Amino acid sequence: MELAVHVTRFDFPGGPAATADGLKAVAESCEQAGVAALTLMDHYFQIPPMGDAEQPMLEGYTSLGFVAAHTSRLRLGLLVTGVTYRHPGLLAKIVTTLDVLSGGRAELGIGAAWFEREHRGLGVPYPSVSERFERLEETLRICLQMWSDDDGAFEGKHYQLGETLCSPQPLSRPHPRILIGGSGERKTLRMVAQYAGACNLFAQDSGTVAHKLDVLRRHCDDVGRDYVEIDKTIMYVGPALHEGDRQGFTRDMAEYAKLGVDEVHIVAPAGDEAAWISTHGSHVVEVLSGLGEA
Repeated sequence: MELAVHVTRFDFPGGPAATADGLKAVAESCEQAGVAALTLMDHYFQIPPMGDAEQPMLEGYTSLGFVAAHTSRLRLGLLVTGVTYRHPGLLAKIVTTLDVLSGGRAELGIGAAWFEREHRGLGVPYPSVSERFERLEETLRICLQMWSDDDGAFEGKHYQLGETLCSPQPLSRPHPRILIGGSGERKTLRMVAQYAGACNLFAQDSGTVAHKLDVLRRHCDDVGRDYVEIDKTIMYVGPALHEGDRQGFTRDMAEYAKLGVDEVHIVAPAGDEAAWISTHGSHVVEVLSGLGEA
């Protein structure tokens, strides 16, 4: 199992002028600790329950470009891109740009989007749930087409592209890993089986994750996909990690390892994330690596 660190706050001590140094310190501490990936949220207002909407928030892909310039090994992505925020043709180019400039370290994390206040506040259309999922599926198809030899037109219900030209192509082969966030059993996990290289599930408990993975396996059977090809990732929010309960954290991770979870995303305690990662990150990486070998 591998460790990913998810950054959800940008209220670093010292205010906006210290934001760049704060984010750089988090990224560098992750790389030094052996963390596999760093992810950011795709939001423009802070979200509940992380804080008030007025608290600092940075645009995700610009921030990942900054992180790419200060690291050499971390995989980089958003957890997850809101499908409503960028036209899919432009999104494919944005992720491609990050991949090329980072040396092949970009991922496309994506989901159906949800924060209505943010959409209304910034004037972004907020379609119905069913339409957002339709747009998500078309976006996945467009990105895959742009990352292929087919640069022809795309005709969908919501998007029409005259040509899906993407030059240069990503360095990642066959393309940046596509991770779909969410656990909806009828639509989300079906799209994981059909289009994605990874899923991301909210780790409420191992029983819930086991059930969701069983659903994913059935969707893979339905579409003729090898379930083993898909990376299983979780967002871990258990108290053991932040409370310093190393034995409890190890027990929790052992349960997820038995289910075939490949990657665990954690959020470092707010306030001094870089220091926490520097102090505890290597140990967490070691625990997960040992479970992966078991």
